[in-house]
Amino acid sequence: MPNGPRGESSVPGFETLAIHAGQDPDPATGAVVPPIYQTSTFKQDGVGGLRGGLEYSRTANPTRTALEECLAALEASTRAGTRALALASGMAAEDCLIRTVCSPGDRVIIPDDAYGGTYRLFAAVLARWGLDYVPVHLPDVTAVRRCLAERPARILWVETPTNPQLGIADIAALSGAAHEAGAMLVVDNTFASPRLQRPMELGADVVVHSTTKYLGGHSDVIGGALVTADADVAERAAYLRNATGGVPGPFDSWLTLRGIRTLAVRMDRHCDSAARVAEMLGRHPAVTQVLYPGLPSHPGHAVAAKQMTGFGGMVSFRVRGGEEAAVALCGRTRLFTLGESLGGVESLIEHPGRMTHASAAGSPLEVSADLVRLSVGLEDVGDLLDDLNQALC
Repeated sequence: MPNGPRGESSVPGFETLAIHAGQDPDPATGAVVPPIYQTSTFKQDGVGGLRGGLEYSRTANPTRTALEECLAALEASTRAGTRALALASGMAAEDCLIRTVCSPGDRVIIPDDAYGGTYRLFAAVLARWGLDYVPVHLPDVTAVRRCLAERPARILWVETPTNPQLGIADIAALSGAAHEAGAMLVVDNTFASPRLQRPMELGADVVVHSTTKYLGGHSDVIGGALVTADADVAERAAYLRNATGGVPGPFDSWLTLRGIRTLAVRMDRHCDSAARVAEMLGRHPAVTQVLYPGLPSHPGHAVAAKQMTGFGGMVSFRVRGGEEAAVALCGRTRLFTLGESLGGVESLIEHPGRMTHASAAGSPLEVSADLVRLSVGLEDVGDLLDDLNQALC
């Protein structure tokens, strides 16, 4: 959300936090970029005499701490006590949170169009652990309230925008519904990033990220994160992370932090280019539907405009001719690279049904076979439009 008027006591702007939060010049050398503390262990001054509380990099590492301080500031700069935990991947972050908060027999409400990896975690892993989950259409707040009333849930798990169908859920409204029912609201903020959306300021208890995506921004690192102002959840999640070992290495942390410094300018460009791509696709005769929250025709447009400062760099669309046409299209692009993941400087194209969301095949979360997903990168947008036009013909 935009910061208020500037003043001596005002919170620094987003761009300033992205560059400076947790990243003071190195006191020993004056280096303006935080060092990579590429070490597994730390010298102790006598038994139990830890320097700065450091003993072993699985437990804590200064490079990872710098990343965590920056993430906490970006997600909730105005909320005291916010803490971020960096993990080895987005899925590691999801698993750590669930096992921290839930017990076997608990119930979690998930989106009926959740990311395929999230669905796989619940359906194939956590269900065997004894966790119950139920998919619900989250834009329908009445349906969510009804589900919460039927049986208590420990967590209401929200993605907005969703992957890959770009569904939009009203975070503030769902926060009210969850808290009235005694549930925790968790928001996966990967697609928006804190540049475009700050769920904690809208009532979320925990924010989850795959930092691999827009936060890292260069397709060269895998990582995840949890952000919360709940001290008990943060402490227990940190204990579990240390006990199970799903931590990012120092270099991974450094790469992610490097990416965050340009997050603001990158997201602004992603948004601008994606909007032009969505508009072009909407006019193309080979396209039957465009899914982009920046379009007034999108059913979640008004909610997205209310809770986001931009509509993001992801565009999905359905093509005439069904699955065969969609798959063939993915093979004809020249600048859009056929590949999984998203959020990097390069543009990507994929067929979710066969690629990132294959794990949801045959389930209530199955993706339409004619759906194509784009991650719109930072290339010249005219070149991207030309590439899509030639591939669609």
